[in-house]
Amino acid sequence: MASSSSSSSTLFAAIDMGTNSFKMIIIRAYPNGKFLTIDHLREPVVLGRDTSSSTTPFTLSAQSQLIALEALKKFQNTLTSYKISKAQIRCVATAAVREAVNKGEFLKCVSEKIGLEVDVLPGEEEARLVYLGMLQFWPMYEKLVLGVDIGGGSTEFVIGKQGKVVFGASLKLGHVNLTQKFGNNKEKVAQIREHIRLVVKESGLVRKIKDCGFEVVVGSSGTIKAVEKAVFDGYVNKSNVIEVSNVASFGDGRKDWRLSRGEVKGVVESLCDGGEGEKIRREKFFERRSEFIVAGAVLLEEIFEVRGIEEMEVSGYALAEGVIAESLAKVNGGYDLNANARWSSIVRLAMRYNGKKPLLSVPSLQRFSVNFLTFNSPCVDLDKCDQY
Repeated sequence: MASSSSSSSTLFAAIDMGTNSFKMIIIRAYPNGKFLTIDHLREPVVLGRDTSSSTTPFTLSAQSQLIALEALKKFQNTLTSYKISKAQIRCVATAAVREAVNKGEFLKCVSEKIGLEVDVLPGEEEARLVYLGMLQFWPMYEKLVLGVDIGGGSTEFVIGKQGKVVFGASLKLGHVNLTQKFGNNKEKVAQIREHIRLVVKESGLVRKIKDCGFEVVVGSSGTIKAVEKAVFDGYVNKSNVIEVSNVASFGDGRKDWRLSRGEVKGVVESLCDGGEGEKIRREKFFERRSEFIVAGAVLLEEIFEVRGIEEMEVSGYALAEGVIAESLAKVNGGYDLNANARWSSIVRLAMRYNGKKPLLSVPSLQRFSVNFLTFNSPCVDLDKCDQY
């Protein structure tokens, strides 16, 4: 539902024109540095489908541009309904647009037909904004963080502490371009691994990360969240699968927002195990992402292996939230990068169990209640508490 004009000044929006999908979040900002997402749209554009093993760099096809414009038109209509100021909207594009030889023509079309000005992010800048997004989800401001963001056309690596980037890099390894190059059959997995290792080796990434060091590893975006969901829902354990009205349900468990090396390996083995039966199972579970999940999961496993990562925290926030954080920092002096992460940690506590395992533990419920009330105090008027 659209916001009233009196409160639209607290609304901000970020659009992420990714290689696989376009995403838009609309948030309401609060003076304490916290923001809450009030609307979230996603359109499966797949600009990266224009890539192929023989075309580098590539051209955005007329069909892809039409699909992209339709998606952006939907976004713009939503923005108009919320009456959000143009100054509080930022639209960014990543690998597919960044690499396209005809991006100038496409961006001009977006400006003239949709009315959106697009910032095409260099890979290192994309990595920095992803790190800012992660800081909105995890309270790790004081830690030296290695962030990994697997996208459709590239993977960003960033090391940061206290909101400052120590090292950032972008490699042309994504779940879409790997799938376009090698396909999604298990017979091609060895070739995918070899290609990933070659690109990583040529980049000098492992040495640079070792020189900087890190205390914690955090992963973000669709592929990593999909693998984490597969672990959470028991995808690896085929005996957990229950057919209900022709829809696959995969067990139930506890959502911890983290992945271990062994868990990632287990998901990859499951994805590559079996023939037509596994393909059907994969399509039911991963749905639209099933086309790209093999390449994405193998890429994630290789990242764990080449750097010897044992555990990765999973961030629910990434580039779009980083764009929001930077927008808020520009309009609010002394913006607290920790405030939203503290709120997010409370929400995560409430989400630790899925619908079949509600938060019934007395100590857990008590901890959640105390944290919630402490964070949001003072909140005297119950009619206004929904803003928290």
